Amino acid sequence: MVNAKTELEGVIARIDKQSREMFTETFEKVRGNFQKMFPDLFGGGRADLVLTEEEDVLEAGVEIVASPPGKKLHRIGLLSGGEQTMTAVALLFSLYQVKPSPFCVLDELDAPLDDANIDRYVQKLKEFLAHSQFIVITHSKRTISAADVIYGVTMQERGVSRMVSVKFSADQAGASNANRINQSDSKVETAPKGDEEIFLAK
Repeated sequence: MVNAKTELEGVIARIDKQSREMFTETFEKVRGNFQKMFPDLFGGGRADLVLTEEEDVLEAGVEIVASPPGKKLHRIGLLSGGEQTMTAVALLFSLYQVKPSPFCVLDELDAPLDDANIDRYVQKLKEFLAHSQFIVITHSKRTISAADVIYGVTMQERGVSRMVSVKFSADQAGASNANRINQSDSKVETAPKGDEEIFLAK
């Protein structure tokens, strides 16, 4: 009985040690990526991830502190809605760099962003398209311009949803997509207010 208890305690100790090592290694990788990603997205500033309890990392929380260009260092809760969104994007992409996934779903992530921040967000999104696929729900034509495939959901009759789609070839990618959206697909352009547009990017 005593031997079984000792062995069990030894197993728990080894698991805890391995967990701490893995957490610390991953945290430092994400933290380093985040410190680089934030000023890249904001065009300056700085940000960091801070453990709230340093004695035991397995019991610690993670706090985000950020300083957009021209502002003091704040906790994320004190930032504006757009700044919080861009900070979250920076963290999301920082995690992606450590552990990429086959696809990612982003639901109206760009809604609080102004045009300048949407452009930065889209540019960063394009950089990740070589490694993953993104399904993005958005109303922004600037965001849609990065798409390979667009699905527009409309409701021309009450209670009846209808989907229209546009697929772009490689030579039509980029800013030209936005022009084609406006010129060649009036169904997407004239979708009733409140309907959502979904794009697939690869």
